[in-house]
Amino acid sequence: MKRVRLQKDRSKRGRLASVFVASILLAGSALSGCADLGGYTNDSLFQEDVGSVCLEMFDNQTFRRGVEYQLSDALAKRIEAETPYKIISSQDRADTVMSGQIVHIGESVLSLERELGYALEKEVQVRAVVSWKNLKTGKLLIDNQSVTASASYSEFQQQDFSYVSALAANKLAQKIVELMETTW
Repeated sequence: MKRVRLQKDRSKRGRLASVFVASILLAGSALSGCADLGGYTNDSLFQEDVGSVCLEMFDNQTFRRGVEYQLSDALAKRIEAETPYKIISSQDRADTVMSGQIVHIGESVLSLERELGYALEKEVQVRAVVSWKNLKTGKLLIDNQSVTASASYSEFQQQDFSYVSALAANKLAQKIVELMETTW
């Protein structure tokens, strides 16, 4: 009877020891992360050698005026809020410079009223070409990358082109900030 108890105690201890070793190994692999496996990392999403951005006013190659101001303003606010970079007004003091141009602003009808054919909902597409250059090294961080965003509106809801262009410019600014993230 004592032998059976001793064997059960030993087998319990052996199982506890193996569970303990397995949990230590699992905790160690969790703390080391999966970056080596190509999965996750705790590194910053943004360039660590860059601290400031000089944001030039975007050029507007279209006939719709004012969108370049909306885009530049939205982009400056998003860079300040969502990145570790600061907006600097002078290229002499900035680490990088970002420039671009709006190359297309299109408007299309999404839905029509059946009887009279009035547009119930419209969509505005804004496309810009963006460049971002590191002034210290001369390297292009973003090289003439085309970025597109769109937003919809309805005149029956008292919305107009200025409303939707600001919305599309904000979405475009968000996509440009996403381009500023480092690739994994």
